[in-house]
Amino acid sequence: MLARPILESVRTLVTEHPLITHKLTALRDERTDSPTFRRLADELVTLLAYEATRDIRVSPVTVQTPVAPAQGVHLSSPTPVVIPILRAGLGMLEGMTRLLPTAEVGFLGMVRDHETLKATTYADRIPGELQGRQVFLLDPMLATGGTLIAAINLMIERGADKITAVCLLAAPEGLAALEAEFAQVDIDLAVVTAALDDHLNEKGYIVPGLGDAGDRLFGVVP
Repeated sequence: MLARPILESVRTLVTEHPLITHKLTALRDERTDSPTFRRLADELVTLLAYEATRDIRVSPVTVQTPVAPAQGVHLSSPTPVVIPILRAGLGMLEGMTRLLPTAEVGFLGMVRDHETLKATTYADRIPGELQGRQVFLLDPMLATGGTLIAAINLMIERGADKITAVCLLAAPEGLAALEAEFAQVDIDLAVVTAALDDHLNEKGYIVPGLGDAGDRLFGVVP
């Protein structure tokens, strides 16, 4: 699996693999129903997780095989934290924890005002202290960047210094907003996404995108 770097200050990797492109194409299709959409998103996130965890912190360890000692690694302590941004991020959780079953899971509820496009927090179930913890934020769509910026700033306030955002899709405007916000901040920040789309429309939706990820995962909620 190849990852194509886009930005410098915020490490942004667009994964390039035929299986990822195939699953993303099916996600984009408006005819794909919610059960199929959830399954495809789950499978796609697991593929993205391989790239997102490429530089996960590990420590050397020696184990005894039936033949001889072998040098290897195990995940360093403290354990990583996986945080889906509600509600759409819930559809990505199982795919991520499948690869990181020992990670702790937190939840962050954020909603974007459709007029101002600004994000506000309505639920916070994440550790109060994140020093030394690798944080993986799950948010399907990096559009304007407002929600992810707010989430990352909260992680920084809690002491996180290594944050990776896993997104199904990203828009250039969202990446530029992250770059402007965090270019001078001394943290290790990365974005891993399946595709970089063309632009945002006047409603702040990614074009061509795949529509509202939350609605397509779980149905339309009034």
